[in-house]
Amino acid sequence: MTTNGSCAHLTAISSVRHAKRRECAECVKIHASWVHLRTCQECGATLCCDSSPNKHASKHARASGHPVVSSEEPGERWLYCYPDDGYAEY
Repeated sequence: MTTNGSCAHLTAISSVRHAKRRECAECVKIHASWVHLRTCQECGATLCCDSSPNKHASKHARASGHPVVSSEEPGERWLYCYPDDGYAEY
């Protein structure tokens, strides 16, 4: 894994979780749309990114304390840590 700095949350990830379904679980509930998807590395929830109107992934990170998400976009292989603003490719 290549990181953009020292982030204990990112270095603690030993295997990357991926989406079980290609949809934002919260947007589906409210019949909303999303731009990109992110998967929480702690609980596996797949939610929409901050470019999406509802920003469910970052809301989830703040509410749950789960810091790291992975991108679910085809061809992207990166992790992001919300509290440390950290980034790592895998």
